[in-house]
Amino acid sequence: MWYWFLAFVLLVSPGLYAQESPDSPAPPGESIDSEETIATGETISSEFQSSDMESDMGAIPAALPAEEIPTLFPPQNVVAIDVPDDDGQAVSVTWTPPTEGRPTRYILEIAGSDGFFEELTRTTLTEYTVSQLENNELYRFRVVAVYENGQSVSDETPPVAPRDHWMKLDEIPVILAILIYISLLLYFIQAARRGVELFIRRISGLTAVEDAIGRATEMGKPVLYIPGTSSIEDVATLASLNILGEVARRTVHYDVKIICPNKDPIVYTIAREIVKETYASEGRPDAFDPDSVFFLVPDQFAFAAGVDGIMVREKPATIFLMGMFWAESLIMAETGASTGAIQIAGTDAVAQLPFFITACDYTLIGEELYAASAYLGREPMLLGTLKAQDFGKLVFLFIMIVFTLLSLLFGLDAAGWVRVR
Repeated sequence: MWYWFLAFVLLVSPGLYAQESPDSPAPPGESIDSEETIATGETISSEFQSSDMESDMGAIPAALPAEEIPTLFPPQNVVAIDVPDDDGQAVSVTWTPPTEGRPTRYILEIAGSDGFFEELTRTTLTEYTVSQLENNELYRFRVVAVYENGQSVSDETPPVAPRDHWMKLDEIPVILAILIYISLLLYFIQAARRGVELFIRRISGLTAVEDAIGRATEMGKPVLYIPGTSSIEDVATLASLNILGEVARRTVHYDVKIICPNKDPIVYTIAREIVKETYASEGRPDAFDPDSVFFLVPDQFAFAAGVDGIMVREKPATIFLMGMFWAESLIMAETGASTGAIQIAGTDAVAQLPFFITACDYTLIGEELYAASAYLGREPMLLGTLKAQDFGKLVFLFIMIVFTLLSLLFGLDAAGWVRVR
């Protein structure tokens, strides 16, 4: 039986040896371009494969062009300079827009001694003043232009340090005004000391002081002087104390008692010394009554009630209401008017002037209160100061008129250097 099996093997073996393995190389001289073998053992035609890809994808280009990226231009001409005529804490930074493109905004960055830049501000302008810097410290700046699709940074500025200056050139008009006023002040003081008669317009309330004190002498009644209800820091209180000295001098001459209640303890101390020194300077220190100048009470309306009580009990012939007053002014002025006394009031409080004008016989308005001591005393220093103020006002009024006419007639813009800030 075995020889039949051997014969079958001999007959079949040539075909088995002739069949090529899929992985075997091609015989010499033959090509496999007509077919390609895939991993699964199936074969597809290469021509069919190529034509199928072309039909699905179309013609494949050789290379795709890169997408164009627009160029972002930075700000130009970034300059940082110390702000002139200041106290040494500011630097001005200016720049020009990029040569091309339109940024939506700018970011200003600053670097100090550590060299690291940090954002300072965002703006749409092309200039910025950086304040609150350290004096004599070096700073560098740069500007970032912000676009919709990116940013572009400018070059850094050279180091700049804010420095203080000896003089603010834009304040020269103020210096000239001070020099003009000082010159007028010295001239009129010297003129008053040489005995030159300086004219001061007549003020009815001050002219009536002599008559009012003379009336108190004739009636044998005291003079009541109220130096306001404010503190010593108030200018009106200082003016009132100057007037108190002149009134006290006349009461010494006429031998009339003066009563001076005070609301503020410091004002009381000064008023007491003024009256005491007036008696001493007039040669009658023994006539000074320490109880004539006294501290009453610090409360506003309690003080008004106490003054009203003095008016009703003492029945003074003349009442002076000089200084700063508030709501208590009408209360005291009405009570004084009811006693029949001559009342002379003076204040720079605009809200209280209507009450004094209504209830008093004479009223000093505003600056008349400040001029009263010079008007009554005729002291050269006070007279010179008063005349210098008047002439200073005339000079500045003349300057205003001249530059107004130059501006209207010739279009001259002088506001930049005559403006006082």
